[in-house]
Amino acid sequence: GAIVSFTRELAIELIPQRIRVNAIGPGVIEVPRYYRTMPTYTREIGERWVPWGRVGQPQDVARAAVFLVSDEAEFITGQVLYVDGGTTARMALPVPGPALPE
Repeated sequence: GAIVSFTRELAIELIPQRIRVNAIGPGVIEVPRYYRTMPTYTREIGERWVPWGRVGQPQDVARAAVFLVSDEAEFITGQVLYVDGGTTARMALPVPGPALPE
């Protein structure tokens, strides 16, 4: 999508200055906004959709940001780090459900 393309393009543009550009793609992160804007949202619904078995917490995203700005990530640029408990990885797989009749 647009964020991936923008991140990659900006990373290439800023490599000569040794500036790293990365993005974080958060999944379902439990923040108060979800309860205000989506009244039917519950933690249990989120947990069913996230392969890791729980919704993300703000500190999960914070840890990713700390890693990306650290020296440990010195050779990483132009990437999107998805902090989503495996949701993005699962999107490419078939959704389990009842078998189709033969």
